[in-house]
Amino acid sequence: MGFQQGGGGGFNKGPREMFKAVCAGCQKECEVPFKPSGDRPVYCKECFAKRKEGGH
Repeated sequence: MGFQQGGGGGFNKGPREMFKAVCAGCQKECEVPFKPSGDRPVYCKECFAKRKEGGH
């Protein structure tokens, strides 16, 4: 029992693969939990929070 947990490739738990990116807002290097595709801007946590608060 409990074979569903453990192993690798779980979506909820465990270390997520992080990818380096440059924030489109402040130009600082940051890490994001997805692979930037290049067709959409990537934001660091701070800039993302600011954008979210601004309702944009």
